[in-house]
Amino acid sequence: MKKVLCFGELLLRLPPAHGGVWLKDNQMPVFIGGAELNVATALSVWGIPVKYFTALPDNIISKDIIAYLEEKKIDTSAIQLSGERIGLYYLQQGADMKSAENVFDRKNSSFATQKTGIINWDEVLDDVSWFHFSAIAPAVSETAAALCAEGLAAAHKKGITISVDLNHRKLLWQYGKKAAEVMTALAKYCTVIMGNVWSANSLLEIPVDDNIHKKGQQLDYLLQATNTAKNIFEKFPNCKWVANTFRFDGNNDKIEYYAALNTVGEQSVSPLFKTESIVERVGSGDCFMAGLIYGIIHKHTSKDIISTAAGAAFCKLQEVGDATNNSIQHIQKIVNRFTND
Repeated sequence: MKKVLCFGELLLRLPPAHGGVWLKDNQMPVFIGGAELNVATALSVWGIPVKYFTALPDNIISKDIIAYLEEKKIDTSAIQLSGERIGLYYLQQGADMKSAENVFDRKNSSFATQKTGIINWDEVLDDVSWFHFSAIAPAVSETAAALCAEGLAAAHKKGITISVDLNHRKLLWQYGKKAAEVMTALAKYCTVIMGNVWSANSLLEIPVDDNIHKKGQQLDYLLQATNTAKNIFEKFPNCKWVANTFRFDGNNDKIEYYAALNTVGEQSVSPLFKTESIVERVGSGDCFMAGLIYGIIHKHTSKDIISTAAGAAFCKLQEVGDATNNSIQHIQKIVNRFTND
């Protein structure tokens, strides 16, 4: 089996304790992540061979990180040692990535400054059958967007399956180009597009019903998912699968979660997952993306693909850290439980 290449910026997450306790205690945990690395980690846990492309400075910290990734059976041969710093972000445990509490510190990172024209893409992609990136990667800087476009063009030329997670981080798009302008140029290469109906609207200019929340029924959201997918298929002919997730957060960490997978002419829907307690929101969407890739690679049915992906995302909500350690067997057990409820 050839490898899945995950392309994006590695980040270190520092979760400060509430109320400045971290200053008084002189300590703060460190979690290693980044959307695409979280996908790579999950796939490795599930037995899919993976390779990771990022850029890190050539120093002892990077060497420790690379050794850590290799322990997780992630191929690090595509990592570029260049630039001056590793990207950081600060987010308190339990908070959402879109929260105002999220503070990015990644300007002029190694990934953000990695230039085009020097990567040997034939070598990087030689043992690769799938190229995955997220909308975060081209949001980091105009240089990163150009590098992403270069890699996608090379992968497309080789007939490699390409997937994108439409993560929308408004705080990152700061270099003068509209997110939709950049992302529509990149999405043309994609075989699999994952996100939600609102990120598809923001990043790909796909129409969304402004009154969808007023309707508020699952059937209405699923119809919007089908309409979103139809527009994506028409706008981006290379796309064969469109996945949309729906997560509704209530009071006291009560969550309802489900997802839909559309191909041309067909929609499959996951079970409805419910919980009243959450450990960590970070990485849930990345886990979903990994589940989607896992199911498509194994040629599962559309129903099984979307159920596993949604189950993986739901299970991640009960884990500390950015990436999952849940086995496919555990995820399937949870899927079966909610399928039979």
